[in-house]
Amino acid sequence: MTAEGGKRSFPSRRDFISLGVGAFVVGSLPLALGARRHLVRRTLPVMGTLGEIALVHRDGRFAQGAMDAAFSEIRRVEALLTRFRDDSEIGRVNLAAFAAPKPVSKETAGVLLESLAWAEASAGAFDPCLGGAVRLWDVGNRNAPPDVHEVRRYAGRGLYRALEVDRFAGDEVVLFHEEDMGVDLGGIGKGYGVDRAVEVLRSWGIQDAVVNLGGDLYAMGSSEDGDPWKVGVRSPDDPEKVVTTLAMSDRGVATSGDYLQYFEHRGRRYHHLLDPATGSPSESRVRSVTVAASTCMAADAGATTAFVATPGGAAGALRRAAPGSEVVHSV
Repeated sequence: MTAEGGKRSFPSRRDFISLGVGAFVVGSLPLALGARRHLVRRTLPVMGTLGEIALVHRDGRFAQGAMDAAFSEIRRVEALLTRFRDDSEIGRVNLAAFAAPKPVSKETAGVLLESLAWAEASAGAFDPCLGGAVRLWDVGNRNAPPDVHEVRRYAGRGLYRALEVDRFAGDEVVLFHEEDMGVDLGGIGKGYGVDRAVEVLRSWGIQDAVVNLGGDLYAMGSSEDGDPWKVGVRSPDDPEKVVTTLAMSDRGVATSGDYLQYFEHRGRRYHHLLDPATGSPSESRVRSVTVAASTCMAADAGATTAFVATPGGAAGALRRAAPGSEVVHSV
């Protein structure tokens, strides 16, 4: 629709039912449909954000059981991939993989290999080995930047090249070739968690659902009215406004932006999306970028890459790492 003056008028947050956390809101009908199917939803804290699952089903009790199983799967993935716990597989790798090869599950090795594929495809704009720099910046707890000399030690090193994922004596193993490196899967792990939750829902026979972890979402099938799910992308300037609406069905979507985690110091915003070339928050020309792909893991890595890389570099990385993925919105 067109507002006065010829500018397009986007829906506000209130034009959507209260379904949606993080970067997205999801268009939906009221709970009772008059037919036999119902929208059932739940929101819980998981993987450092709010996770939300909404699904369409005739049996509310069955739907609750399916959501229980999906949330359990997300927690299982978190226990493997989080860097915030020393007893996770990534936590153990970060503690000891420089001294000797550290065994990991095939699942964790697979996510690491996918991360390395994105690093190669993006010429290092996506780097899963900036854990040391991420800890140094500690955006959630800082109110001033770290010492510039500490930051420079991580700049332009291409640390992903020092990550080795291999097999030894029948086990998947990880080895670091740089002592001060560390794995951080914040740019891909939530997307993988969403994909695993989707697979669990499918194993329960669920066909129509949305799984949303903050800025990472997968839309399964259709909404209650039989149309694709309507996914609203929040404005980086006003979370009560939606800047664009996407029609989604059996597709993942993720948004990376400078407004989700940051601190301000002397009039400058320092956000959590680091540029491997500088070791500092990316000086991106956009505030927010949204990528759609066949999986949420690809959308997650793609959005991180597209925020940091040049537009041409991002397009090439998406084409090489996840054919069919695309930037669907940036602002």
